[in-house]
Amino acid sequence: MFLSDLSIKQPVLATMMMVALVVLGLFSYRELSTDLFPKVDLPVVSIVTRYPGVSPETVETEVTKRIEEAVNPIEGVRHITSTTSEGFSSILIEFELGTNIHTAAQDVRSKVSALRRDFPSEVEEPVIQRLDPAEIPIVSISMTSQELGPKQLTALAEKTIKKRLEGIEGVGSVTIVGGQRREIQVLLDLDRLKAYNLTIAEVVGALRSGNLEVPAGKINHGPLEELVRIEGKLPEPEMFSNLIIKTIRDVPVYLHELATVVDGYEEQRSLALLNGERALALEIRRQSGTNTVDMARAVKAAVPKLNEELQGRAVLRIVRDTSVFIEESIADVKITMILGGIFTVLVVYVFLNSWRSTVITGLTLPVSVISAFLMMRILGFTINMLTLMGLSLAIGLLIDDAIVVRENIVRHMQQGRDHYEAARVGTSEIGLAVVATTFTVIAVFVPVAFMGGIIGRFFYEFGLTVAFAVLVSLFVSFTMDPMLSSRWFDPAIEAGIRRRGIARVLEVFDRWFERTHGVYERAIAFSLRHRFLILGVALLSFLGALVLAPRLGSAFFPEFDRGEFQVSFKAAPGSSIEQSETVARQIGKIISGQEGVAYTYATIGSGYTGALNEGSIYVKLKPKRERGLSYWDLRAGLRGQLSAFGAARISVEDVEEMGDAKPIQVSVRGPELKELDLLSAGLMQIMREVPGTVDVDRSLDREKPEVKVTLDRKLASDLGIRLDSLAMTLRAMLNGEVATQYEDADGDAYDVRVRLSENQRRSVDTLEDVEMLSTKKDAAGKDMLIPVAQVASFSRSTSSSQIRRMDLIREVRVSANTAGRPLGDVIQGIRDRRSRLDLPAGYEIVYTGQAEDMRESFQYVNRALLLAVIFIYVILASQFGSFTHPLAIMLSLPLSLIGVVVMLWAAGDTLNMMSMIGLILLMGLVTKNAILLVDYANRLRRSGMERTGALIKAGSTRLRTIIMTTLAMIFGMLPLAFEIGEGAEIRAPMARAVIGGLITSTLLTLVAVPVVYSLLDDLTARLQRAGLFVTAPRTRQLTIDD
Repeated sequence: MFLSDLSIKQPVLATMMMVALVVLGLFSYRELSTDLFPKVDLPVVSIVTRYPGVSPETVETEVTKRIEEAVNPIEGVRHITSTTSEGFSSILIEFELGTNIHTAAQDVRSKVSALRRDFPSEVEEPVIQRLDPAEIPIVSISMTSQELGPKQLTALAEKTIKKRLEGIEGVGSVTIVGGQRREIQVLLDLDRLKAYNLTIAEVVGALRSGNLEVPAGKINHGPLEELVRIEGKLPEPEMFSNLIIKTIRDVPVYLHELATVVDGYEEQRSLALLNGERALALEIRRQSGTNTVDMARAVKAAVPKLNEELQGRAVLRIVRDTSVFIEESIADVKITMILGGIFTVLVVYVFLNSWRSTVITGLTLPVSVISAFLMMRILGFTINMLTLMGLSLAIGLLIDDAIVVRENIVRHMQQGRDHYEAARVGTSEIGLAVVATTFTVIAVFVPVAFMGGIIGRFFYEFGLTVAFAVLVSLFVSFTMDPMLSSRWFDPAIEAGIRRRGIARVLEVFDRWFERTHGVYERAIAFSLRHRFLILGVALLSFLGALVLAPRLGSAFFPEFDRGEFQVSFKAAPGSSIEQSETVARQIGKIISGQEGVAYTYATIGSGYTGALNEGSIYVKLKPKRERGLSYWDLRAGLRGQLSAFGAARISVEDVEEMGDAKPIQVSVRGPELKELDLLSAGLMQIMREVPGTVDVDRSLDREKPEVKVTLDRKLASDLGIRLDSLAMTLRAMLNGEVATQYEDADGDAYDVRVRLSENQRRSVDTLEDVEMLSTKKDAAGKDMLIPVAQVASFSRSTSSSQIRRMDLIREVRVSANTAGRPLGDVIQGIRDRRSRLDLPAGYEIVYTGQAEDMRESFQYVNRALLLAVIFIYVILASQFGSFTHPLAIMLSLPLSLIGVVVMLWAAGDTLNMMSMIGLILLMGLVTKNAILLVDYANRLRRSGMERTGALIKAGSTRLRTIIMTTLAMIFGMLPLAFEIGEGAEIRAPMARAVIGGLITSTLLTLVAVPVVYSLLDDLTARLQRAGLFVTAPRTRQLTIDD
């Protein structure tokens, strides 16, 4: 074999190749970013448009529907989802994977830009951007003070803390939640306005013209030039009171005669509570493409310095840090890798009873793992849970080739060959089988790496990382292992050597294991005499596993303890921020009373829509060892206590990162909201009947109270009042209008807002008295002021608080969490009962969310599994030059399913993405043992041995190697299977599936594969005798030297 011969002849070259791989790998490792999961570019574009003070129905008609219809023809659009609420439109456009998202986003901007001129003038500029995972807050910091008031605390946060944090490398943006920004408020007295025959528009105009700084030009003095600037900015807020609004009969009317000027703060639209007490929060987001962990470390390092500089005026505290879980999870996976490597090496030492042989084989592990970092750096991968988990699972696999090569070399040494010859012949003899086993493993990882959908993007790095590490392990096994075996004399393999200490104990084990060879030879002989009995036992075991499999249940991903969760609540539509705060305090008090809760952090009005009746409470738990209850028992107990809370709709769920946190999402679609209301209510009732569903809710809220103003168009036209003038006047009176800005000594600008005083904004009767300037003149040619009540009527009504649309059709989204039952079983229960709901024509029910993701992902996994099996057969048929021998080897595949099902059932796991990926991995592993057995049996038959003797001899000879490699793989995965560390629950099912499959496939392969091999051989012979096959001339099977 070229590689092994070259390495044996050129040991320095072989050593330097290994050194180069390790050095490059170590340098690459230092450059790799760290994150929880691989970087995945989501092909989603969002469009957010604000239309202040307008009802959801109007926003839907004037903005949402127009944009949806404009962007729908864009190539690659998969789904369009929109949410419309009061004064707010949010549209998410999901494109097909593979779409150039930059081009797609530009197409969206072009379409929306063309619509912009058709929008009402009050519609704000749409904000169009790609949906970036970097927009998720990484660190949340609370800011409290015993000395400063809300306005001063907000100013300190804006001027100092926010800017300092945004200057940290990697920080993209800092958003303040719960701040009360300074605002100069001009609170008009309606009676005084009427007394002076003035309108709000005149007040706004006077403020704008009276607070200006205008450049007047420049004066040239020869070589010098001076700018002329008219300084009209008011230096103090109190000076606004003395502005002249209008002169009536030569008498000036000052602002203080019409209004009260207050140096206050903006109307609060968001709120933050730390343990039930008001606080100011800073949500920190990272720059796209930056390292999450490094950014969070820099922020955490800056917080103590800022606290020191604040000198007690305010206190900063980190209340949420997503990087902690990432760091702990990655650290724990590294520990499992190290433990797996130690266990694997110990297995090798136990079987080989030689520390030198153990070192020769064990060196494959660090070289392969470290070299994988080089490939990760070249391809732009990150150190994340999936890439490290792949390397952890592959620990026993990486040393597998080295074990096979070294064990075969040692066998030749024990037969009398010298080290040099044994290394050369032993490697060459086993080489083709090792190549075949390695490529069968790679054959299962390549389909995993190239699965479709978002799930394929997540496992792309996983599959390629393991595949590359396995290739490197093959390279090391054919270079460094034979080189060291030829040069490094190992006295431990010499017969009759005197052993001491643990070596003597292991020698006893070795002698016992040698005796098992005889037992195994008799077992093979018995199996070959009772072939159909053995096949029957294997078949019954397989059928038993199929019967047991449905009891596993199915889920998308395993649930895991992150040490945190959130409680979302939704108060009655129209609730004020004060009412929502009361609800949040009450819920927070119940949460804080639970055993194991460290603290709570609540936010109101900071969600995607900014609704004041919605909020979420982040719950941070104490470390696992300090909790009296498990993570799931704590959540279940809390859910039970909150179920009786009637002031809001409550959901206990995972921390939301992107999208809805609830796993069950069912869309009821159709044209009419009233019918959707009835259908969604019926679906909610059905879902509540399904065991395992909790927190059942829907997107359709109770209708929000409103006051409708109806204009008498004929009368208004006669009196010179336009509809837009009415709307603008009332909006200015209630919401206020920013007339100008006040600049303080530091150059910071604050809005000057004109509106009615608070007591006059509480009654509809006040609005009826508001006067508007007519476009017509009276008989004397003077301006006319027309009371609103003269041209409009007021009535109380209700309207939808939120309207959702999916693919241009209205929808109501019914959602739920699961508890105590797998997601797949719950979804199936809903599907079974859905037929009770009669759908009118034009209405449909569509499953979305995790149910759709799980269905789609399982399809991709099944395709990857099928491709893996096909690739394995192609590789085996090519190696053995036979269409039937690969079938005998592939009998290991269904036999492995027995152990997978039993192990998952015993551990209480479900059939989920992680266990299914483990099943695919298993397809490549379980064939390795059968390949070694069949390859050697064929070699013996070609040398003249009859079939039964060849099978018995091959099994006996390869028994040690098969058991050793299997145990090495099992012990290498044990740390993963035992759920060691943070997030271990998500990793464990994959390892358990592999371990269970390895155990049963190995035990059954040792007896079932020889049986099937013989049966297929007999079948081939019969077909040849029947003339169905033409017997080809006997040819030599390919060897690695070919």
